[in-house]
Amino acid sequence: MAESTSPKKPVEEDGSAADRARDQVIRLDSEREQRRASTVIDNDELEAPVALEPAALEAPSKEPRQAGVAVAPPAPVKPKRGRARPILFALLPFALVVGGYYVIGGQVMTTDNAYIQAQSLGVSTDVSGTVSEIDVHENEAVKKDQVLFRLRPASFETALAAAQAQLGTVRNQVLTLQASYQQSQALIEQAQADIPYYEAAFQRQQDLLKTSTSSKATFDSAQHDLVAARQKVSVAQAQAQATLAQLGGDVSQPVEKNPFYLQAQSAVDDAQRNLADSIVKAPFDGIVTNVDALQVGKYLPASQPAFSLISATDLWIAAEPKETELTYVRPGQTATISVDSYPGAVWHGRIASISPASSSSFSLLPAQNTTGNWVKVVQRIPMRVTVDDLQGKPPLRGGMSVVVGIDTGHARGLPDFVTDLLGRFGQKS
Repeated sequence: MAESTSPKKPVEEDGSAADRARDQVIRLDSEREQRRASTVIDNDELEAPVALEPAALEAPSKEPRQAGVAVAPPAPVKPKRGRARPILFALLPFALVVGGYYVIGGQVMTTDNAYIQAQSLGVSTDVSGTVSEIDVHENEAVKKDQVLFRLRPASFETALAAAQAQLGTVRNQVLTLQASYQQSQALIEQAQADIPYYEAAFQRQQDLLKTSTSSKATFDSAQHDLVAARQKVSVAQAQAQATLAQLGGDVSQPVEKNPFYLQAQSAVDDAQRNLADSIVKAPFDGIVTNVDALQVGKYLPASQPAFSLISATDLWIAAEPKETELTYVRPGQTATISVDSYPGAVWHGRIASISPASSSSFSLLPAQNTTGNWVKVVQRIPMRVTVDDLQGKPPLRGGMSVVVGIDTGHARGLPDFVTDLLGRFGQKS
């Protein structure tokens, strides 16, 4: 009986080992399927080769083994990638753009401390008078030499008539002086013609007196007549010189060149100017404002402004950038102008001039850096920018806020520490 039972034990042991191997393979396959369902594996991953576990090896058995059965361990679960890498890759182009802009940027100096300035004038006249007519209205556009208002002309016309009458009187006086000079010349010639006669009469009486033929009284009378004739010549010559002096030293000079006539003519011109100034005209193209301050019938003293006239063509930009922004700014550089009132519209101009001193230098109480409480403050330098293309653009008005960008032609370049580092590296190489 011992021989019949001993051979059966190995068979049972072999069968149970095969069953256990098959159960383990089935269990591993089931776990693998569950892991594949719960884990997302990237498409670009390659599945690692699976090695058979030692427990999955077939036990020695006399029964035929199933071919092609392999047991693989569970695939390792790859951790999910973080979000930092995509964000860094997305920020890289932005960083390159910012860095490039810093290196090649800085060429345009921009300031918003800028305002439009326009030529303005308080319309007035240098004569006093009563307003008789106002020919413009509030905020009306006017042209050069257009009549703005008028003063009552009666007093100015009267003054002009008086000056013209005085001019006529002076003209007659000049003509009289010329005639007086001619008369003096005739008297001189007559007196000079009488002198030889009186000299001969005197000589005759003198000869007769020596022979006692003539009396002493007759001799004295002849002598007196000779002296009087000579005096008449001197008096006539003096009168002629006085008249000639009043005629300006030239008796043939035209009346219009005589000093007295010119003086009277200047009075006429002044009266004519006063009459013309009673009609006030626009000195340039512009827009009138505050016209309501002037009323018909108001007495307007000389030189007192009646209302204001703002130029429509003589405009410029008054900017005051910081002193640290003017490193590469020079007169003549081009500028672009953006007005807050007109988004999208751009004007072009040039730097006309830069002030030689800061704005605070002209204040009533400038900064005194010798005092103990002095604090350093970045100063602003006034600068004037012209506007070149006013035609075809929206109207600009004085006081509007603008942004000025000035092309300095100088890029920022690499930072100083980078430049120094590259220079040292070049020296070493």
